Amino acid sequence: MESSTTSTVGAHDASDVERVCFQLQVDPARLDEYRERHAAVWPDMLRAIQASGRRNYSLFLRDDGLLIGYYETDDDAASQAALEADPRTAAWEADMAPFVIALDGARPDQGAPRIPEVFHLEDQLAALDADAASVTAAADAGPAASVTTRTESSHS
Repeated sequence: MESSTTSTVGAHDASDVERVCFQLQVDPARLDEYRERHAAVWPDMLRAIQASGRRNYSLFLRDDGLLIGYYETDDDAASQAALEADPRTAAWEADMAPFVIALDGARPDQGAPRIPEVFHLEDQLAALDADAASVTAAADAGPAASVTTRTESSHS
């Protein structure tokens, strides 16, 4: 199983937000039922996910059963622990476990392999903006600082 990989973003509260992506394999013979169950997730499960600190949570399902999940959280380890301890989550995952292939007995949410992030548009744009701002600040400060220094030294 892959190790957990998360990334930090600058949109929610700077360095505290983690983006998490994971994958599972849903039994292709049960895709319609899986989709139906997720069209109306149990209200208690929705509240448990929310209480765990996960937000912007989405699942994507291909016709061959490949499931990709994505969510954001401030602390993924704490979110995982909260969901693992929550009886509402355990009941939902027990109900969903027969749909998921090859987790070696792990609960679907707890055993899903993570997918490492390799690109995030907003992070790279923020880096460009920060670089541009520092170049502009240096250019603005550079000549002015030189003029001030020359003027002060000529009056000495």
